[in-house]
Amino acid sequence: MQCGSAVYIRRLLWITAKLFVKRQPSFIHVTRIRPSIFIGKDWVTPLFSIGNKRRLEEDDMYQVLPDDASQGLGEELQRYWDKEVRMAAKELRMPKLTKAIVKCYGKPYAVLGIFSFTEVVKVIQPVFLGKLIQYFEKYDPDNMDALYEAFGYAAGISLSTVALTVLQIHYYYHVLRTGMKIRVAMCHMIYNKALCLSSAAMGRTTTGQIVNLLSNDVNRFDEVTTNLHYLWIAPLQAVVVISLLWYEIGPSCLAGVAVLLFLMPLQTMFGKLFGSLRSKTAVLTDSRIRTMNEVVSGIRIIKMYAWEKPFSALVNEVRREEISKIMSSSYLRGLNMVSFFAASKIIVFITFAVYVLLGNTISASRVFVAVSLYGVIKITVTLFFPQAIEKVFETIISIRRIKNFLLLDEIERPNIRFTLEEKKDASVEIKDLISISQRTCLPSHLPQSSLLSAILGELPHDKGVLRVKGQLTYASQQPWVFPGTIRSNILFGKELHPQKYEKVLRACALKRDMELLPDGDLTLIGDRGATLSGGQKARVNLARAVYQDADIYLLDDPLSAVDAEVGRHLFEQCICGILKNKPRILVTHQLQYLQAANQILVLKEGHVVARGTYSELQHSGVDFTSLLKRDEEEEPQTNNNHSVVKHAFSQNSISSHTSSMHSVKDGAEQLPVVAEESRSEGNIGASLYFKYLNAGASILVMLGTVLLSCPLPWEEAWENRVMTDKSPSLCSGLTLASVIFGFARSLLMFNVLVKAAQSLHNRMFNSILRTPVRFFDINPIGRILNRFSKDIGQLDSMLPNTFVDFSQSILQNIGVVVVAAAVMPWILIPVVPLLIIFLFLRRYFLQTSRDVKRLESTTQSPVFSHLSSSLQGLWTIRAFRAEERFQNTFDTYQDLHTESWFLFLVTSRWFALRLDGICAAFVTVTGKCSYLFQSGLEAGAVGLVLSYAVTLLGNFQWTIRQSAEMENMMTSVERVVEYSELESEAPWETQKRPPPEWPSQGLITFDWVNFSYSSDGPVVLKDIKAMFRPKEKVGIVGRTGAGKSSLASALFRLAEPEGRIYIDGVLTSEIGLHDLRQKMSIIPQDPVLFTGTMRKNLDPFHQHTDEDLWNALQEVQLKSVVEELPNKMETVLAESGSNFSVGQRQLVCLARAILRKNRILIIDEATANVDPRTDELIQKTIRDKFRECTVLTIAHRLNTIIDSDRILVLGAGMIQEFDEPYVLLQNQESALYRTVQQMGKAEAASLLESAKQVSTDTASQHTHSLNLT
Repeated sequence: MQCGSAVYIRRLLWITAKLFVKRQPSFIHVTRIRPSIFIGKDWVTPLFSIGNKRRLEEDDMYQVLPDDASQGLGEELQRYWDKEVRMAAKELRMPKLTKAIVKCYGKPYAVLGIFSFTEVVKVIQPVFLGKLIQYFEKYDPDNMDALYEAFGYAAGISLSTVALTVLQIHYYYHVLRTGMKIRVAMCHMIYNKALCLSSAAMGRTTTGQIVNLLSNDVNRFDEVTTNLHYLWIAPLQAVVVISLLWYEIGPSCLAGVAVLLFLMPLQTMFGKLFGSLRSKTAVLTDSRIRTMNEVVSGIRIIKMYAWEKPFSALVNEVRREEISKIMSSSYLRGLNMVSFFAASKIIVFITFAVYVLLGNTISASRVFVAVSLYGVIKITVTLFFPQAIEKVFETIISIRRIKNFLLLDEIERPNIRFTLEEKKDASVEIKDLISISQRTCLPSHLPQSSLLSAILGELPHDKGVLRVKGQLTYASQQPWVFPGTIRSNILFGKELHPQKYEKVLRACALKRDMELLPDGDLTLIGDRGATLSGGQKARVNLARAVYQDADIYLLDDPLSAVDAEVGRHLFEQCICGILKNKPRILVTHQLQYLQAANQILVLKEGHVVARGTYSELQHSGVDFTSLLKRDEEEEPQTNNNHSVVKHAFSQNSISSHTSSMHSVKDGAEQLPVVAEESRSEGNIGASLYFKYLNAGASILVMLGTVLLSCPLPWEEAWENRVMTDKSPSLCSGLTLASVIFGFARSLLMFNVLVKAAQSLHNRMFNSILRTPVRFFDINPIGRILNRFSKDIGQLDSMLPNTFVDFSQSILQNIGVVVVAAAVMPWILIPVVPLLIIFLFLRRYFLQTSRDVKRLESTTQSPVFSHLSSSLQGLWTIRAFRAEERFQNTFDTYQDLHTESWFLFLVTSRWFALRLDGICAAFVTVTGKCSYLFQSGLEAGAVGLVLSYAVTLLGNFQWTIRQSAEMENMMTSVERVVEYSELESEAPWETQKRPPPEWPSQGLITFDWVNFSYSSDGPVVLKDIKAMFRPKEKVGIVGRTGAGKSSLASALFRLAEPEGRIYIDGVLTSEIGLHDLRQKMSIIPQDPVLFTGTMRKNLDPFHQHTDEDLWNALQEVQLKSVVEELPNKMETVLAESGSNFSVGQRQLVCLARAILRKNRILIIDEATANVDPRTDELIQKTIRDKFRECTVLTIAHRLNTIIDSDRILVLGAGMIQEFDEPYVLLQNQESALYRTVQQMGKAEAASLLESAKQVSTDTASQHTHSLNLT
């Protein structure tokens, strides 16, 4: 774990440094890369040397080329897009993203068409081959002129082979790099747009859709640029080839051309179908990834509610529909591939059948020239041309999706700079309503957050005027932290000033935390702040706002997540201390602080109902007074609010500061370390291939596939033997069999591989659902989503295509070698060493390329994590004007990924160059050998061998390259399989099942329980021995990090506790997790809603009637809210329920608990984000609806739990005291007594009176029960 943390810190520091310092490449200066890229000197070859000695690391990668940097590419394309948007607005039309891309990259990409002359070289080769075969047909040992001419043709074949090699290397390098540039630029634009989305626009998109755009849609640019030039090359080449064929065999060639003309429109139709299927698939993928994002974000709730099965069914259903579209696309790809392999056989058969029927005699030279020319046009017209059409239509769909996203509404952010005088007179003015120049408190849970969002500019206003004079800063209601160190979260881009920084840490009660954490303020915060407690996140969130040198501070309920003692410290030392000379707008439900406000604004249902000072509102007769507990003995209020605050708080100042830190150490010790993303090492083993194939088919189906593949090598031998024997009747039978076998084989293989992708996805998802929650604490959400988006995307489309292509190619090449060896056995002499060299080169290449591919996968995870984190903290980022800095960080992550992707590109070209060079040498050797053995060979045999030697140039090295590419793609299978075999928590059901009516009483017993979140982690609950009686209401209190939420985690077995926990005498560790968790209800600290209808959020199992659901909503005061929704209960909620306030989400969770009707209820800070009156209503509902239940309430508000039967006080993971509240408050040495005294005289007296009343009522009930007995 320390190693993982070190790597994570190193990456973080590297990224930070890269924002300011230019990194030097590992081996040579970056400007030397370009001239040496193809010959492999200086920098690529040393990388292979390192890769064959050890595993490659991120430090081994080269710095991204300046021309490939994300920022420059993105800004350039953004300029073209902005210009297109302006032009479209003038011309009253929709802007076209394609137009902007073409203007930006069209000219340089068009120039790359020069390298397309490779296709001209391919046409020349058959002509040279025909002339060479004619020499053998008319062989005359005495004709030296013919010999020299033949030498010239042989040299022409060799030289054209070399030219083909060089041109192809340059072509693929440049077009792939162009595709990469477009992809990187588009990612920059997508993220930049995400930072600018308005609140309304956020409701029309989801995190899943944006992740899918970044992981799958943009990849279409890599694919389309490779094949796009073939849209004009293929028709042009077809015209040239037809002309040459007419010259060779006359009108007979038109028969074969007719087949081509039939295939081209058919494949165009297939391309349109690809586009349609891609559009439908993308929508389903969006939905799946969105659901995955919600599952990972809310995994604790899903586990505690035992909702794994309905979510699994939901994801599996979306995945099933997605796979049905992918399967259709794969079948189309299969038909395209079969047409490629079968086209040559059909075309050659029809052409020469017509040729013979017209009374012509077949000669070897004519046969092999025609076959070779058809082979050239076959590759272009039946492979690259349909691929280009397919990719064009798929890219059009992706561009349309990206364009729709880029056209979403943006937030209007006026860039106003304030003078020093204006900053001194900072204020927020709302026309005809209120002008605020000091601190304001807002004691209502929904309208005040809307007011803050309006001030921030997040909520547009239709009428009135809102003026902000001064720079704003903001602390959100739900604390937001991003992956990084605690220091980087607090500084948030500002320079470190040690004295100011220390002052802020002390004011925000963080100093002691920093001293106890192993790495101090350099301790890493995990994704979504998983490594911090709720209170720690709230204080870091507040410290970030305080550290900013702003003019106006908007503080949205920062005290709700901390206990009363820490809250008082924050209010005194921070809000009324370090910020005392700044205007502050404070939202709080802690009513005891209202007396310190200069002004109080009372909002009700979005309307201002009162405004004034504390004393003014007390005497106004407004409903405000019913929110307060007045105490006649309280000291009289004076006009000097600050002096009152100082007097009221001074007696508790020092004790608050020290005691608030006392039990932080326990919370600090349980910080999980952010683990480095795992990367496998070494070869892709045969066992992984077996797991992959076995996931999609049984052994019998795999054997059937093998049997269908067996005829393929012999098809080549039979057909070519027939051609040399001039037996077209036999050829017709073989051609028909070849086509039938080809269709069956291709469709079956695609079926198996797509089913394998579906099966592996489902296994990975089920594994994710069953793994303990600690896995999600130490793995960022982007890392997990990367596997479900990028890696699964590879398994869905790219890998099956490559796998089938490789299997077809290798079998076809076996046939090529068998035919050549049968005609000329000595050809095995160069073939065997050639094969050995190829295999050695492949092994040498894969040692490095596998690591580069693994790096390419792992370096993309931070991109998704950064996106997810940014979307969660969008309001904070914009309030701090930090968009540019976050954009720079995104670009840095992109550059890191580009470095690995570019390395993969150039290493692949390095490999291709050597393969092509070896094949060129082989062609030359074969031609020379033909001359050496010319006296014993027929012209047909020579033509066969030479044509196959040329074929080997493309096919053989293509097969080796595809095998390498397939193995590189298998790293995605490797990553998916890794997550399919995660550590699993206890079974959901076991053979030992509790009785159906269990638990009937609700008796909970902790018998010397110790609890840790991992086997190697610290113990966060120590020697807990307690019994919670049936129907008892127990309050659980303790400072931040005391172990309150861990007690609930132990009860729900989120990790396995040591010791024994009994519920109604049943040992919980002996029953299944679902049997346990379904029998308890919890209202969590962080309320979680999921995308879907309100009905599904309340009742995912469909176990309750409409009447039950409406009654539950009525009980929690939400019935009127839901009735106002457009479709009432069937209204689909926004992602994560973002169209509901935090308090409303808590009420939905309470409604869930009411519906479950369990005997045991755990309430974990459920009312921290609601106002006191709503809190009172909730408590009344709980007392009424859960009268017969055992209720454990974890709370910071003591008035919430003071009427409990007993109160459990935790500290440092141990029980400090456990007794009736009145008994504890009578003891001045009690921890509860000391905490109550921190709340002021009035509140303390009120709490004591409430505790006394509960004690009296309990005694009366006990006496009454005894009398009845």
